[in-house]
Amino acid sequence: MPKAVERMSRVDTAWLRMDSESNLMMIVGVWMLTPQVPYEALCRRVEERLLKYARFRQKVVEDPVGAAWVRDDDFDLHRHVVRETVERRRGQSAQQALQERIAELTVQPFDRAHPLWQLHLVEDLDGGSALIARIHHCIADGIALISVMLSITDGGVSPPVKARRLDDERDWLSDAVLKPLTGMTVKAIGMYGDGVVKSMELLSSPGQPLLGSLDLARTGYQVVTDAAALALMPDDSPTRLKGKPGRGKRVAWCEPVPLDEVKAVGKALDCSINDVLLACVAGAIGSYLKAHGDDPAGKEIRAMVPVNLRPIEKAHQLGNRFGLVPLVLPIGIENPVERVHAVRRRMAELKGSYQPLLAFALLSVAGLLIKPVQAALLNLFAKKATAVMTNVPGPRQPLSFCGSTLKQVMFWVPQSGDIGMGVSILSYGGGVQFGLITDRKLCPQPQQIIDRFGEEFEKLLLLTLMLPWD
Repeated sequence: MPKAVERMSRVDTAWLRMDSESNLMMIVGVWMLTPQVPYEALCRRVEERLLKYARFRQKVVEDPVGAAWVRDDDFDLHRHVVRETVERRRGQSAQQALQERIAELTVQPFDRAHPLWQLHLVEDLDGGSALIARIHHCIADGIALISVMLSITDGGVSPPVKARRLDDERDWLSDAVLKPLTGMTVKAIGMYGDGVVKSMELLSSPGQPLLGSLDLARTGYQVVTDAAALALMPDDSPTRLKGKPGRGKRVAWCEPVPLDEVKAVGKALDCSINDVLLACVAGAIGSYLKAHGDDPAGKEIRAMVPVNLRPIEKAHQLGNRFGLVPLVLPIGIENPVERVHAVRRRMAELKGSYQPLLAFALLSVAGLLIKPVQAALLNLFAKKATAVMTNVPGPRQPLSFCGSTLKQVMFWVPQSGDIGMGVSILSYGGGVQFGLITDRKLCPQPQQIIDRFGEEFEKLLLLTLMLPWD
């Protein structure tokens, strides 16, 4: 009996082929748990919960026209759930030793003969456990993996039993943005002004009323403007953080910042939580460059920021459903309040933009090309940016896993092409945490940047308290 074959979407195929010597397309995360989690309990939980997602039993088989998901008949749970031992050198803290091991795992490729994921359990780390997850980006994006995370925690909800049929999916999102941006597609894109997700869903519902000619013209103009902006975007400012990456990585993270304090600052400055956090990122990078002899005054760097393009209730379907927008970070503005307002202006300019859809279309096209051509096409993003940055909302209340408390969560995003820095922002359990992954050659000590995030927020908080109360 032939094996069931499911074709991989064009966008997921692009992520599969995007691995390079410097950057593997791997999402890496860590859970800090207390008390310790036994290895046997972890294996049972994975068997009962994670493997209900069929994708985690499937391997990837490439062919001349793309790739397919095929069930791995040689699947061995213990190949994917492994024990780790973290040895601490003299004078090294447990966190430093763990960071070192995670950095090693970020450059360790998967065995393509089996499913592209692994969980590494450090059973005894300062009286608790650390669970390191490595998942290839072709399996899912960050929003989908948050859904997976929630499903395997204590009390988590399993994915729907009803299987998704291939002809139900049909790559509808990529089909929508790959079609010429005129006629029916443009009309569908412009149907809703409050988000691209709803408008894209209309494409799977024929018979919807069309837009009036004025709305259609406005939408067409916006699409053309955004396409030109992507194509004509200048290369990023040169700094010590940009260059040809090597083959080693470094990871770092900081203690959480209270989310209520971030909200309070945002409210006082009439800015969003995102504006506040991104301003702190820009300030930390600028401060780091200045401390190393660079003058960031008047400089800006660009970060490619993922934008979710799917309804959250469909996150269990896995795969990649996001676009990218280029966000300019004002690293040369020293005044924290002025920097927040500069970020807010730049974020406002991106609202209503079709750049996420156009970037998604580019990834879809890339998935159809041979790898050298795909690499040349996608290197467009690498030339235009210094970093990839993502902000993922996690659960507000602390979770438990196999009876242990999930104290801290962190993850790191992969970088494509020659980009050598990934910035992660994650809210969890009432706190906001920053993580950083860097190329070892371009930024050998990312903790020096991470440690500045908290300092930048404290400066911003102090200045905000000094402002007039009215």
